[in-house]
Amino acid sequence: MMGVKREIRMAKPNPPKLSEHLAELIALEQSGTFSNYGFQARRLERELIEQLFDSGHCLSVCNATMGLMVAIRSTLWRRKKQRKYALMPSYTFAATAHAALWCGLTPLFCDVDADTWLGSEAAEEELLCRYKDEIAVVIPCTTFGNSIDMARYDRYHRRYDVDIVVDAAAALGSKGHEGKQFGQGSRWPIVYSMHATKPFSSGEAGVIYSADSDWIEEMRAMASFGFEQPRVAMLPGLNAKISEIAALTAFLQLQRFEEVVDQRARLKVQYEISLPELKRQSVNGQRQVASYEFVLLPEEIAHLRSHMIEDLKDRGIGTGCYFSPHLAEQSYFAQCSVSGPLPNTETLSHQVLTLPMYDTMTREEVQYVSDELLAVLSKYTERDLTPTAQPCIPEPAYVMGQPA
Repeated sequence: MMGVKREIRMAKPNPPKLSEHLAELIALEQSGTFSNYGFQARRLERELIEQLFDSGHCLSVCNATMGLMVAIRSTLWRRKKQRKYALMPSYTFAATAHAALWCGLTPLFCDVDADTWLGSEAAEEELLCRYKDEIAVVIPCTTFGNSIDMARYDRYHRRYDVDIVVDAAAALGSKGHEGKQFGQGSRWPIVYSMHATKPFSSGEAGVIYSADSDWIEEMRAMASFGFEQPRVAMLPGLNAKISEIAALTAFLQLQRFEEVVDQRARLKVQYEISLPELKRQSVNGQRQVASYEFVLLPEEIAHLRSHMIEDLKDRGIGTGCYFSPHLAEQSYFAQCSVSGPLPNTETLSHQVLTLPMYDTMTREEVQYVSDELLAVLSKYTERDLTPTAQPCIPEPAYVMGQPA
């Protein structure tokens, strides 16, 4: 149904505005410390534990990709075993595979579960058996912030003598079945992103969590050129330190993060009410923080997805298709990786459509996106999919501190 055309981008990053926190910014400038794990970085790490994890330890880093590189390299350094592969899903972002390659490992791509879109246990087990003693690390991914079963990966460690590093890019704020922040209590390095487009938006930053304090401090040294003593490299190293300005921005985002999570949850509910017929990812755990809205197009018209994206663009709506092509289909990774069978990955990558989601989005805008998508789907299926009346939950009085 074509109404008044709007302009709705797929994402509108909404990190805290430092211009509204001049006292904090001035204090940072006057401190004379702009990096090297100063006051802002250490405060952020303490507050992340206190407000999200409740226990364990955090290491802030300049971005999640560097965090993955540090975490993967630390597992290789600790084990000192010459192994070839890093097992990971093909249905994920390029940073996962790049990080493994930069650490000298070959990505070994596995399939995902058709419902949760997380790594398939059967696919992982098949490759762990086939490449036994050649896999150095398993890198499960919390696809779109969906929690994974860490007990399963502990079993892999015991059974196959592999280490675990979790790419939890969009999972800050997500809660597992026990109702705790995903990752809490795990000794394995778990890497979260604070990129501008993530729900925890702070521009460019990341954090590594582990319940093992010694491991966190070892990775801290690796993230600062391998210095365990002043200007003396005693470990493999690079520069993955967070800047004090980025740490301040992340700290400010943490103070309003639950408001962000709640707002996105309301938008997610509105999408589910407005688009009830479209298949979605099954939530694993008690809470999955919404980054975007992901739906699967009907199989019979999925090959027309690029045309639908253009039609929605003409209606003022920005959309995408994460993750398509999946990693094994991307030209660079195709040259330097190994894959198992990927039937579910290929289906998801072929059918997925990414719809807009951002902090300041309103439910009325969600309804507009939904109505226009249904109109486009009706056009390509040649049948009316538009509901006669779709309820729109009333807007709250305020959306992210601004009048709705």
